[in-house]
Amino acid sequence: MRLLLLRHGQTHGNVMGALDTAEPGLELTELGHTQATTAVQALTDEHLDQIYVSSRVRTHQTAAPLARARSLEPVQLEGLEEIAAGDYEMATDHDSVHGYIHTVAEWIRGSLHVRMPGGETGHEFLERYDAAVASIVDAGHDAAMVVSHGAAIRCWVSSRISSDEGAPAATESLHNTALIVLEGHPKTGWDLVSWHGEPIGGAFLEDESAPDPTGEPEQA
Repeated sequence: MRLLLLRHGQTHGNVMGALDTAEPGLELTELGHTQATTAVQALTDEHLDQIYVSSRVRTHQTAAPLARARSLEPVQLEGLEEIAAGDYEMATDHDSVHGYIHTVAEWIRGSLHVRMPGGETGHEFLERYDAAVASIVDAGHDAAMVVSHGAAIRCWVSSRISSDEGAPAATESLHNTALIVLEGHPKTGWDLVSWHGEPIGGAFLEDESAPDPTGEPEQA
């Protein structure tokens, strides 16, 4: 099947540089709503059988314009949530942000036993995200969209596509309303079709002044 993974639009947490992962999460900014609306036109040529969202309000708000345009009712699916920040929740300081991003980077490099302080291990994250994706596949769609979160999408995709493709993908930016397209199946593997790291409505929708800690990979 064809699986499209769309990162949510800009939130007030992204602007603050906060590690906002808990439920319900902060809402979209005005720019975030514009990114979500503009994405509808950018996705005109993509067939979609269903749209799936996490429990966080920002994914519902991002999916809403596209769902209206396609006459679809988004399905909230447990497991698609952001990687829990644990002890770093809502932190904005350098050490906390680095600790969070470094832990995710460790998982991408294969150290799945590492635990986010006060949160989940890489094994636990992949298990719940895999289960959500399996539910989507089992629904029998030809093509479905998942509106999810920056670190979660980056980690899951980089861990589930072939190793030759995974390394470059893990180092690419994933800004608000960035889109990754995969084709495949959990049993046979996933091929990376495209990694569009900028807002799909156009690079002019990127807010370069926002810290947005989960939109960028670990820096050397």
